[in-house]
Amino acid sequence: MEQHAEKTFYDIEGHPIRTPTKINLLRAAVELFAQRGYSAASVRDITKRVGIKESSLYKHFQSKDEMLETIFVNFRRDVEAILPPLESIDRIVEAMSLRDFLERGWANYKAHIHGDPLHLHVWSIVYSELFRHPMAKDIYMNGIVARTIDRLALVFAGMAKRGKIAALDPRLLASEYQYPLFAVIMEYSVRLSDGESVDDLERQVAEHIRYFCETVRPKGISLT
Repeated sequence: MEQHAEKTFYDIEGHPIRTPTKINLLRAAVELFAQRGYSAASVRDITKRVGIKESSLYKHFQSKDEMLETIFVNFRRDVEAILPPLESIDRIVEAMSLRDFLERGWANYKAHIHGDPLHLHVWSIVYSELFRHPMAKDIYMNGIVARTIDRLALVFAGMAKRGKIAALDPRLLASEYQYPLFAVIMEYSVRLSDGESVDDLERQVAEHIRYFCETVRPKGISLT
């Protein structure tokens, strides 16, 4: 298999995975589930890619479904790292302008999606399993959508309190800003998977950030 930069993976109990073969199986599963779909990728396909016997997989995972759940456990951790940490909200509100904060958020997403080829594959798996697997639904609806809105609302509330943005409903602002980006992120992922340019999406996000900052700018205050 192709060699990758070292990355810590966790099992479904949250313990670090130390066994190289188990890590290789997990990477192979991610690639095959993304390329063929979960249902179409067999245990035989996965073990063949790793170069072990089919029966050997069960020394590491009880089933193919456990492999999928392990992928989701790790993805949940990766997605959480994109968001502003709860313990840093006050510092962010105090130190950053709105534009800097929003641009940092977009940069964090891009660092995540480009940082490891597996990340793009897992986004594909989550999207494809969204209506079938309860963990995929929970990660997307709660771990991504709801949690992103919650964190943005906290930051916007803090910035409004300090007069950095207009005193508007922070959750409404969070929804107005982020929901268009959820659609962009899906298209961004699809295009990257297909090897297509995302330059126009980059410009679209930059314009979205500029427009949002202007919309919530208090009179006489620059948000840049």
